[in-house]
Amino acid sequence: MTPAINLAKKLKLTYKIHEYTHETNASSYGLEAAQKLGVAAERVFKTLVVKTDSGQLAVAILPVENTLNVKKMAKALCFHKTLSCKKVQMAEPQEVQRSSSYVLGGVSPLGQKKRLATVIDSRAQQHPTIYVSAGRRGLEIELPAGELAAALNAQFADIIDE
Repeated sequence: MTPAINLAKKLKLTYKIHEYTHETNASSYGLEAAQKLGVAAERVFKTLVVKTDSGQLAVAILPVENTLNVKKMAKALCFHKTLSCKKVQMAEPQEVQRSSSYVLGGVSPLGQKKRLATVIDSRAQQHPTIYVSAGRRGLEIELPAGELAAALNAQFADIIDE
């Protein structure tokens, strides 16, 4: 069990675990998950950690095929009173691993060591369930986006490049 699965159990979320054999040479962990699980890529979401101009970390959850728009993410973070929201950039890999306790390619939005402000791309609401990492490469958790948002105290916003 991973911290993500343990948290999903503890919170009694509606979820399913999906496991596949991860290929070490995969160029995109998320697209690999979609392909190996036979799921449309727009239902598989990646978890990215960003750093604000004041040095605070936050989480962005977006479809694996898309790119995070840092300006939209900064604007979306304005809801969180403790964060500066003028500018964000991708966090360094070491910061991501330290704050989440997960390895890159297996970062789950659930069960992170530190609870961070979280924004989920609004496209997640178009699907009955979405897939996010369950805490390691080759392991995904499928759950309703609304339950994920409630568990993380996250908000929905448009955060991807068009």
